[in-house]
Amino acid sequence: MVVFNGLLKIKICEALDLKPTAWSLRHAVGPKTQTFLLDTYIALNVDDFRVGQTSTKQKTNSPVWHDEFVTEVHDGRKIELSVFHDAPIGYDDFVANCTIQFEELLQNGSKHYEDWVMSFF
Repeated sequence: MVVFNGLLKIKICEALDLKPTAWSLRHAVGPKTQTFLLDTYIALNVDDFRVGQTSTKQKTNSPVWHDEFVTEVHDGRKIELSVFHDAPIGYDDFVANCTIQFEELLQNGSKHYEDWVMSFF
């Protein structure tokens, strides 16, 4: 298995057309469920360790951030981006996530990689 050692710099730009989960709608009633807007943030983890978190964007399903994170990584295997709804009561609601293996990023042999993560599942 390939691991990454070095400086990781990630810029989080935006998320498009996010949908609330059924769990996020558990307290919503009536037609409000069709137009439910999320208070979203993205958590950035490397190998299950939190290395960054964007600010919360209020009442939008297509948030824009332009937040940059820089961290030193030792024996890194994966990057995880998780989108959450900042719930007013209790734990924050999970919306979506994406995991990127360092092995996939390092296959081209370049020290620089730039791409868009096209979808969250």
